[in-house]
Amino acid sequence: MKPLRVLVLMHPDFTPPDSLKGYSEKEKHVWKTEYDVISTLRASGHEVTAIGVQHELRPIREAIEERKPDVVFNLLEQFHGETAYDQNVASYLELLRMPYTGCNPRGLMLARGKALSKKLLSYHRIPTPAFAVFPIGRKIKRQSKLGFPLIVKSLTEDSSVGIAQASVVDSDEKLAERVRFVHERVGTDAIAEQFIDGRELYVGVLGNHRLRVLPVWELQFGEDAQGKLTVATEKLKHDLDYQEKRGVFYGCAENLSPELTRRIQRIVKRICVTLELDGYNRIDFRLTAEGVPYFLEANPNPEIASKEEFAAAAAHDGIAYPDLLNRILELGMSRARQSLQTELPFNS
Repeated sequence: MKPLRVLVLMHPDFTPPDSLKGYSEKEKHVWKTEYDVISTLRASGHEVTAIGVQHELRPIREAIEERKPDVVFNLLEQFHGETAYDQNVASYLELLRMPYTGCNPRGLMLARGKALSKKLLSYHRIPTPAFAVFPIGRKIKRQSKLGFPLIVKSLTEDSSVGIAQASVVDSDEKLAERVRFVHERVGTDAIAEQFIDGRELYVGVLGNHRLRVLPVWELQFGEDAQGKLTVATEKLKHDLDYQEKRGVFYGCAENLSPELTRRIQRIVKRICVTLELDGYNRIDFRLTAEGVPYFLEANPNPEIASKEEFAAAAAHDGIAYPDLLNRILELGMSRARQSLQTELPFNS
């Protein structure tokens, strides 16, 4: 790829230093994605400008007018402290006719609403856990058809925010307690869904229309998980010391038959088409002992640090990290080109 002018958007708290020298692993973990993306793009010859954005859109427009970037690398996962507003930033970039990386605002909206995405995919006969939504301020009453055990999550947050071992409940009393926890501590509506006991699989996808499904990746819960209900808690996913102590790691899913792998790949593509996902995405599943992959959630613009599961799966598939970032840039630019080509002329 020829050198480009790239504007990288991120949360101000995640703006990385120029060097890793003097920082601990815990400190680097906070802004590892931002550092990896910026340093790798610069090493690839691109002219990179990084800005932190959180409460105003004006800095984006000013940076675009001043720097005149060819493309925006969008690493924002929230705006005004709300994850649901990430779609509005993508919409703003579209209004500015500015090419940007990652998923489009329609896909961000459909994937963010866990209930809506499950309804859409269930209609298309993709296996999804039974669920119920518990809005803030409403009576907490379980429908009789929704059996235990259940896992209670935030309806809109991702990255396992608010998820702990106590999120799996086996009684109406524990259900009500955990729903209230989500309402009060996370500050969102809650969703309770059938707990699927099985292997935790993550499948990355690259592409806008022609989709490339990456190798199936698995979260290994470690030896302590033997014989227990395994939960991908917030602590397990983000606490490095806990991961090391418990033997938690991510790796290529083993012992999947070619037929099952192809089935998962087909389902992933159907999910992306149904939810209008493009750019780069990750689809999460639970695989039962009977070989049924249950859709858990779709993650547009997933974690893309060089050592995280998405980049690791891409490397396993022969895509080196610099090439991965360049492909993501090209996907954003090609979407913008196609959008301009398909626009109808204005009729005065």
